[in-house]
Order: sequence, then structure tokens, then C-alpha cells
Amino acid sequence: MNETLDITVTKAQESRLTVTDFSQLPFGKVFSDHMFIAEYDNGEWGNLQVLPFGPIPMSPAISALHYGQAIFEGMKAYRQESGKISVFRGEKNLERFNKSAARMSMPAIPSEVFMQGIATLIEIDEKWVPAQDGYSLYIRPVMFATDPYLGVRPSDKYTFVLMTTPTGPYYSKALKVKIETEFTRADEGGVGFAKTAGNYGRSLYPFAEAQKEGYDQLIWTDAVSHEYIEEAGTANLIFVIDGKLVTPSIRSTVLDGITRDTIITLAKQAGIEVEERRVSVKEILEGIENGSVTDAFAAGTAATVTPIGEIGYNGKIYTLTDPSTRTISSGIAKTLNDIRYGLIPDEFGWNLVL
Repeated sequence: MNETLDITVTKAQESRLTVTDFSQLPFGKVFSDHMFIAEYDNGEWGNLQVLPFGPIPMSPAISALHYGQAIFEGMKAYRQESGKISVFRGEKNLERFNKSAARMSMPAIPSEVFMQGIATLIEIDEKWVPAQDGYSLYIRPVMFATDPYLGVRPSDKYTFVLMTTPTGPYYSKALKVKIETEFTRADEGGVGFAKTAGNYGRSLYPFAEAQKEGYDQLIWTDAVSHEYIEEAGTANLIFVIDGKLVTPSIRSTVLDGITRDTIITLAKQAGIEVEERRVSVKEILEGIENGSVTDAFAAGTAATVTPIGEIGYNGKIYTLTDPSTRTISSGIAKTLNDIRYGLIPDEFGWNLVL
């Protein structure tokens, strides 16, 4: 962020802070007062603005609505013990955002636009960053194609938006998850590694069907055999098998999770052996029954570290150990949160303190 950008700021006439109950913050429903917008045209980014949060005028013919040229990210800012605000691993989100953009034939967002946009937005909406333990300001960057043209081709124009929403814990209890063996989230050679809108749109129907059966989330399996575990609907998956941290390896069908990468780093620092490899459904279910699988959890920006309590497969429920007895995941989660909230030194340089 060496170059200081010219960002036009138009503040909201009245803040919604006074009518916001910070003890009741359902994920993604309460938005801060402002948003950051940048527009791409003629091969460059410009028209950088902070505006009051609200609807954006657009043509119903824009490419994003018809052909799915839309990508997004998820990241968080934390109010540290010192009172300062930090953004956690934002450079990794930028890296992944631009990887998604390349796959979807969209322009990269410059680092200074991405990071200064976040810094400017949070500076203006600083009071929206919660102070409660376990709470944070969720940041949603999104880019979408805006050419009002019905031909199938990459758009020439794009809009980049940053919006923020204060949030508490994404899940309030251990998860009951279903191993999905009929529907597929991603295919080899596709866009499973990218945070693109269509990846999530195609998952909504099987997720809704699983909810009818009493499940909180799905465990997605490979598209060919449905024998290997890939990821959950909103997070990566990590298991503890015979005292080792085991997670499905990153493939073109698996999102390269930033929380996953963080947990692997912290586990290795703590002397815990880590295996990144293919993980079969059979291995996990048999491991739960014979006691070799002692922990399973979802890891993601929204989910953070959320224990899995039950796994459903072909009508049978496999119950894991009580989350309160799981020392490995709980220990890593504590270290992770202590770094985020500035309670212990950030020796990895993950926090960008604003």
C-alpha cells in the first residue's frame, strides 16, 4: 500500500448504530453504514468511492446475472485488547480473490485498491467493529461483470464492492453433517477452487434437502466415486486421526482455505503432525467406530473452528466424542483467537493493525 489513492467519501446522513442491537447479530443480515465501490472500465480501475450502504443501480442485462461472472471473498477485522482494529491475513484473501478472478476471466484487483478500500471503510465505520469476545466485523469483497450485453463473452466492465457486517459466532453448537453422495459441489477442471457465485448456487438445493433431514451442513465428496471427502458447504474439513491432524489435500475441487492454512501452521508450531492427503469416507466412519478418529471440525473465516458432533451416512448416524474433551482443536482455536484479538504476540505477521 505504497500509493495513496484518491477515494471520494460520501457519508450517510444518519448512522444505524443507535438502532442496532449488538447482542443480536445474525450472520450477514446487519450491515454497517457504508460501502466501498470501484469500477473497472477501459482496462483500469477508477471511480473509487465510499458511499452509504444501499442498493446499486444496474441493468438487468449485466453479464453477471446471465453468465455468472461474479466472485467474492470472506475476511474479518477484530477489535484487539488494546482497542486497535486489525484485519486478519488480508493479503491471503487478496491473493485468492485474484486467483478466482483469473479463472473467471475477470481483471485482478490491485493490492492498493483492495487494502486501502478496506482500511478507509473500516476507519469510517470503526464503531461497527464489535468489542464482545468472539465477535468480529465480517468483510465481504465482491466483484461482478456489468456489461449490459447478452452475448456470451467476458465482460469489459466490472464493479468491485466492499461491504461489512458485524457478527458473532457463525454456529452456536457442534454440527450435525451429512455426507453427500448424490449431488456434487465441484468437478475436476472446473471452478471448485474459486470463490465464484455458481459454486454456491449449485449447492443450495442439496443443502436445503439435508436441512429437512435435520442436518446443519453437508460434507461434499469427490464427483467421480463419492468415496473421498473434499470439504463442507461453508468451510474446509479437518480431522484428528491417531493424534495427527489430517485434512483433505488441496485440489482443483477444494477451496484453498485461509483458516485451514492458519490452523496447519499453528499445529506444526505446536509439534502436532499434519497430513494433507486424500481422506476416504470409509476411513473416517470406521475411525469413529474404532476410536482412531477423535475429532472433526469445520474451519473457515465465517465458521472459524466449529466442532462436528454427528456425521450422517446412508441413514446411519456416527457420533463423535464430546467437543469439550477435544484438546487439539480447542487448543489451536484458542491460539488462533488469541492472535486475532492481540492477546499474544503475532509472530507470523498475520494481523494488519489499522
